[in-house]
Amino acid sequence: MSGDVIGAIRASSENLKNAILRSVTVDGMSRFVEIAVVTDRVFSPSDLQNAKLSVKPYVPEFFRYDLNIVKLTPDCDMVKAKIREVLNEKFKAIAATLKEDDVFVEKTDGGFSYTVAVMPFMLSGADICPQITAYLKSCFCGEFSGKCVGSGTTAADIEVEEEPDEPDFQIPVRRFKIEGFEFLEGEKIQTTATYIADLNFAASEVVICGTIEDLRERTYTNKNGVEKAYLTLSVSDTTATTYATYFIRQKTAEKIRSLKIGDSVVLTGVNEEYKGNLRYTAKFIDIGRIPSDFVPEKRASKPVPLAYHTVKPIPFSDIEQTDIFTEKVLPDCLKNNTFVVFDLETTGLNSSPTSGNMDKIIEIGAYKIEGGEISQCFSTFINPQRKLSDEIVRLTGISESMVENAPVCEDVMPDFFKFCHGSILVGHNILGFDFKFVDYYLSRLGYNLERKVIDTIPLSQELLFLSNYKLNTVADKFNISFNHHRATDDALATAKIFIELIKMKKSLPKM
Repeated sequence: MSGDVIGAIRASSENLKNAILRSVTVDGMSRFVEIAVVTDRVFSPSDLQNAKLSVKPYVPEFFRYDLNIVKLTPDCDMVKAKIREVLNEKFKAIAATLKEDDVFVEKTDGGFSYTVAVMPFMLSGADICPQITAYLKSCFCGEFSGKCVGSGTTAADIEVEEEPDEPDFQIPVRRFKIEGFEFLEGEKIQTTATYIADLNFAASEVVICGTIEDLRERTYTNKNGVEKAYLTLSVSDTTATTYATYFIRQKTAEKIRSLKIGDSVVLTGVNEEYKGNLRYTAKFIDIGRIPSDFVPEKRASKPVPLAYHTVKPIPFSDIEQTDIFTEKVLPDCLKNNTFVVFDLETTGLNSSPTSGNMDKIIEIGAYKIEGGEISQCFSTFINPQRKLSDEIVRLTGISESMVENAPVCEDVMPDFFKFCHGSILVGHNILGFDFKFVDYYLSRLGYNLERKVIDTIPLSQELLFLSNYKLNTVADKFNISFNHHRATDDALATAKIFIELIKMKKSLPKM
């Protein structure tokens, strides 16, 4: 079926003869089919219309459908980055020994050719090029051919760096005095509460204090078949908000049910790990409030790691000009600051632990801009230790096999913290999404990420006049082609966009 569909699309126009079918999504409830295609050539509205008509015979009867075609033309640097990506994923030993010029990519009439120079003893039995070529064809249109040759590097030439021992550092938990404590059902007077922002550890008894922002009564059936009542509530102490569960006792039910949104409470409970996330369950609820003059202390942070242990950045160079129409002179604010532009792929959209099961990061892509130029790349998959939904696999192209052998979040985030240290963070919708994830998972490990952030969405809205400000729309404005919904590609596109926007603005936005 899928072969027939892409065959019909290719036959409908010369400009679509190299098209790749990215996905076919069928929604039985709404009777709608969405077909997504990538091509490497410029196509016209009539090409799109002809392609839509060509796939109509393959759409089920009584279903509506739409065809989305995206033009994607890689350059040599993009292909080179993908080759390094697949080597990092499937041939880690080879990737660890590669020098910058060991991967060579050249454009051909129909696509690209590449050469990978590896240590001679690694050539034997390694099915390298077929896997690289298959991966490139899954990402880009066009033909790809490659070969592996022996490099002059020997095992004796490889310097093995001894990783320094990281100092043991325990982050002190911040607490504040509780004012106006009154018993509602507790067993002892609570005088201090833990900052909710510091609630990133498991403990058998943790006291928090704050204002109820959400309160709902629910029921469940216990193992004896008896229906029981419990509360779900969100509590904020101005440093953060947490989601808590409380099981109602019969003897205090009337007092507990008199609580309402806006009341100040003291919760005594347990913070425990459940399915990879911390979950707070209140044992007792009493009355109390944060101090009227409360100003949160600055959170201490673990020191920057002395070395990269799991993910090491690689040098990056981009010789192609992004947009020939904009100013080429770099403003001082771009040359005199260091930026890290990053993007994430995650298991879902829940970026707030207060709403329950926080989603996990499955890929980080980041680029460092120094002296106004993109200089380094930080890229890795992350094992979320949970099953990926079909929707996420379809949207990102990231499969279970791609993350199952990847490092876990706890091993990756210290390296990412080191990569970001001393830099201004940049992203497309970074404030609404990406920053929340990295801030949460870093804070759980004791790292305090400085909030110096620039979001390219409001920056684009200020400087450009577009129909919308999605990443691909803004990228099209600057003639930037990329593989959307993959973190490393999105981050590189965002880095190029950011440079062009600052060249236009000639100053940094307020942070």
